[in-house]
Amino acid sequence: MQEIYYEGPAFQGNPTRVFAYIGRPAHSENKKLSRMVLVHGGGGKAFQNWAEHWAQRGYVALAMDLAGNGPNGRLPEGGPDQTDPTKFRNFIETEAQEMWSYHAVANVILGHSLLRSFPEVDPDRIGLTGISWGGYLTCLVAALDSRFKVAVPVYGCGYLGDNSVWKNSSLAAMTHESRERWLRLFDPSHYLAEVRCPILFLNGTSDFAYPLDSCQKSYRLVPKSLRHLSIVTNLPHGHIWTFNEVDAFVDQVLQQSPPLPTPSALVLEGSTVRVQIVSEKSLKQASLCYTADTGPWNQRRWSSEPAQLKERSITAQLPQSRPLTAYIAVVDERGIRVSSDFIELP
Repeated sequence: MQEIYYEGPAFQGNPTRVFAYIGRPAHSENKKLSRMVLVHGGGGKAFQNWAEHWAQRGYVALAMDLAGNGPNGRLPEGGPDQTDPTKFRNFIETEAQEMWSYHAVANVILGHSLLRSFPEVDPDRIGLTGISWGGYLTCLVAALDSRFKVAVPVYGCGYLGDNSVWKNSSLAAMTHESRERWLRLFDPSHYLAEVRCPILFLNGTSDFAYPLDSCQKSYRLVPKSLRHLSIVTNLPHGHIWTFNEVDAFVDQVLQQSPPLPTPSALVLEGSTVRVQIVSEKSLKQASLCYTADTGPWNQRRWSSEPAQLKERSITAQLPQSRPLTAYIAVVDERGIRVSSDFIELP
């Protein structure tokens, strides 16, 4: 493990620097290695353990701080902090480059460029993942920086002005002009259509910050051939970097490891739903996940029932309750969870 600092964009006319950890695998001499850029969420920091996690898996990993902090607190030359009042303050067009979202995106891309300069790094095998606000940034950076070969936003998405934990709080407190400007410049919904690398969206059915309807509108902006889904019932929200789905998806793209199962679009036939599944690994479980609740997405109660799996075809009978939101989830022999898109029946 190594502690480093690198130059960030100017903030309020002053130079900035960014603190980060770099993790390297042991005994990696004379090898061209894959690497990962790791983007923390709100209240997070440059997590040394996260870089270690990827280094132990054979990657060179960069975990930077995006709140203007070093290993022991605030840096005198740090950029904007990551509090909501800083993220969502009123601003005019010429102040856009002073905003936290601008600095955070820039510092992720600059960190990427720094890693590409290392002789042991394979520039054709570089991935990106972020958690919560880091997932939000992953959506932006994956669209803006075409050098990445794979991306995994965990929780984060766009359409924050349509539905998010900030819609009726921080965004609502802004002036109308600043709010519209923030959403136009900094909401991932304006960028995700430009993603050109495989991307896995991992989220929970009842996430308090990034609700499932905003997540769906976000991932549907990405070309179908590139997007993959893992929607998990009752998934906790936090700085969790031990999702097997993230590791396996990155390995699939950068290391040519066996791919995640791939469900087709969900087909509705009367009261039956059906998906086809492509998988190199044996499938251990298939489930119908559904809710008949309405109201706020983060308060809906979800249930699951076994679905019928036969020769890579999965079918399930829908319950009679309406309205109904439902999707098919699959677990393979490795414990990897993937899902279809969800449908809503009125």
